[in-house]
Amino acid sequence: MASMSPPIHDLRQHDETATHFYLDVRCLICRFLGFIFGTETFGNHQQQQFPRKPENMERQSSFSRDLGHAAAETYLITRLTFTLLRYLGVGYRWYTRLVALACYALLLMPGFLQVAYCYFFSSQVRRSIVYGDQPRNRLDLYLPINTNGPKPVVVFVTGGAWIIGYKAWGSLLGLQLAERDIIVACVDYRNFPQGTISDMVKDVSQGVSFVCNLIDRFGGDPNRIYLMGQSAGAHISACVLLEQAIKESRGESTTWSVSQIKAYFGLSGGYNLFNLVDHFHNRGLYRSIFLSIMEGEGSFEQFSPEVRIKDPRNREAASLLPPIKLFHGTSDYSIPSDARLECVKLLPRMLRHLRGNASCRRFC
Repeated sequence: MASMSPPIHDLRQHDETATHFYLDVRCLICRFLGFIFGTETFGNHQQQQFPRKPENMERQSSFSRDLGHAAAETYLITRLTFTLLRYLGVGYRWYTRLVALACYALLLMPGFLQVAYCYFFSSQVRRSIVYGDQPRNRLDLYLPINTNGPKPVVVFVTGGAWIIGYKAWGSLLGLQLAERDIIVACVDYRNFPQGTISDMVKDVSQGVSFVCNLIDRFGGDPNRIYLMGQSAGAHISACVLLEQAIKESRGESTTWSVSQIKAYFGLSGGYNLFNLVDHFHNRGLYRSIFLSIMEGEGSFEQFSPEVRIKDPRNREAASLLPPIKLFHGTSDYSIPSDARLECVKLLPRMLRHLRGNASCRRFC
């Protein structure tokens, strides 16, 4: 009977790769611990102590040593990364993609550095203004240079797949609109696993409340406030707007009113979770994680504005909604542009005889 065991030389090659991988990991851990505790050793011998140098020479040698240390560790981590990919059986096709991505990031770096410099050092940016009691309850304000008269205000909720959203992602939009005499408030919120979708909706609603009630202190016009969200931020802000309208239709007490929002702009958002769960699973946001973010499939209806607005019980709430504008690029595959079509067909039917209106723009 033929043996089914792999050739001996393949096993030896696999063992050698695993050994090298183990040694590289061990080396990295040892160097990291040595760097943390300041006792990096070579073998079993401590570094030799020399007479103390003048302070300026110590600074130069310290900088050179740190720079060399950083370069050495970067090389080690890079080598370890490629060793890990090779050990896992990842082919050279992924290597070329990784190099292409690094080159693309390098080309974009000057623009990123310019935006980062303005974000951290511009006098027009008021960063991390507290609007709630949670660690992520912060917002950034982008203020125009011209302070003559109250300015229109855009409340912007950034995207990030409900996991990596951050207020600074809206810095480029904030700086551009501030140059056009528009105040921009980029609202931060808890991401998963720090919070789930209900926490995100609560945080953004608190941020909108802060803007509606206090933006006049920063030169904003409380009668000209617009709500905008992008990707996951568009979904969260749409949930916030509809939830607020439903509360008002039921006579519940609220800290801000839908009537204060002059229009809603949704950029590349998804408004029906039932139609998105399989799409995200195929793109790497696995079903189990997505269900954890959305608090289980039983909560899909509550956090699907497209589905919720179909409920006849919410017809009065729909009458309170401001004008709605939806934008999406047809080349955007993170959330398919077709996910918006049903919502676009539905909203005009719901709002035709009401005060609000809705429209959609698709861009190739």
